[in-house]
Amino acid sequence: MAARKKKRKTIKTKAKTRKKAPAKRKVVKAARKAAPKKTARKAAPKKKAAVKAKATAKKAPRRASKGEFGEGNYKASKRFRKSEEAFVKANKAKIPALGKAAEDALDGPEGDALRAAEAQAASHAAGQHE
Repeated sequence: MAARKKKRKTIKTKAKTRKKAPAKRKVVKAARKAAPKKTARKAAPKKKAAVKAKATAKKAPRRASKGEFGEGNYKASKRFRKSEEAFVKANKAKIPALGKAAEDALDGPEGDALRAAEAQAASHAAGQHE
């Protein structure tokens, strides 16, 4: 029995020492909080000559957005495709009649003007070589 009592005493003493350690940590933390904090430095005022030099310097040309490479405008082509699809959906039944009306206009009195306009537009188009 005596051996058991000794073991209990050693356990109790270890427990007491563990309780004291957090109290010391609290004191250290409180001392850190009480210490004066350093303030940030203010930036030095800009010189007038440097500001004028920046204002008169030529600006570099803007780069295209990240998604665009080479020629063309992908956003514009996407908008165009969407509007074309919307037109086809809205006028699906009317499209054959519109085609017939355009054919009749080419055969009618305004056909020469329409062909001239088509030729002029084709001369401006890219990739159209006749």
